[in-house]
Amino acid sequence: MSDEFNPLSADSDKWDNRELGASEEHVSVVSDQAAAEADDQLGLQAISIRLPKALIRELKEIAQRYDVGYQPMVRDLLNRFAQAEQKKYLLEQLQIIKAAESEQEDTAPVSDFIETLKKQG
Repeated sequence: MSDEFNPLSADSDKWDNRELGASEEHVSVVSDQAAAEADDQLGLQAISIRLPKALIRELKEIAQRYDVGYQPMVRDLLNRFAQAEQKKYLLEQLQIIKAAESEQEDTAPVSDFIETLKKQG
């Protein structure tokens, strides 16, 4: 979509520098039900976790350097960690399976066995 057809993109700088969208007169608190529905649609669940204050401060500093919110950054960090751990576990399991397969006696597949029986009979 080009900028000439999208009136919001024409004002994108004003949104970025908060000339638009930051006035308190246009702000309202979303209802608990609407918040729950949004979380459900996004597959999110609020949790409570106690972290050292120094760690939170460092996470906020890092997020600020990258110009992102620290909570979305922490969510991304945890997601990356979980995926890396799952991948590591699955690769370890694959190595175990491959090792077990290489230790097995070489046998002809069932289809080869059936073909041999057909030829004999």
